Amino acid sequence: MAAGRRHIGGGIAWIVALGVLLAGVVAVNVLVLQLNVSLDRLGTERAQLKADNARLRAQLSSASATIQITTQARSKLGLQPADPLLTEYVRIVPGEK
Repeated sequence: MAAGRRHIGGGIAWIVALGVLLAGVVAVNVLVLQLNVSLDRLGTERAQLKADNARLRAQLSSASATIQITTQARSKLGLQPADPLLTEYVRIVPGEK
C-alpha cells in the first residue's frame, strides 16, 4: 500500500512540475507577443517620424529657396516686390472681343 501511495504521489509531482513548466512557457509567449506589439507600434511611429522629417525638410528647402530668390532679385536686378495697394487686375472674359 505504501508503494502505491508513493507512485501516486510521484505522478502528482510530475503533473504539478509539468503544469508549472507549461505555465512558464505560456508566460514567456505572452511576453514575446507584448514585445512584438510594442515593436510594431514603435516601427509605425518611426515611419511616421521619417515622413514628417521629409515633409519638414521639403518645406525648409522651399522656404530657403524663396528667400534666396528674393534676395538675388533685389541685389542683382534691383527688383522690389509689388505694392499690393497699387496693383490693378485686368479681368479677361473668354469669348469677348
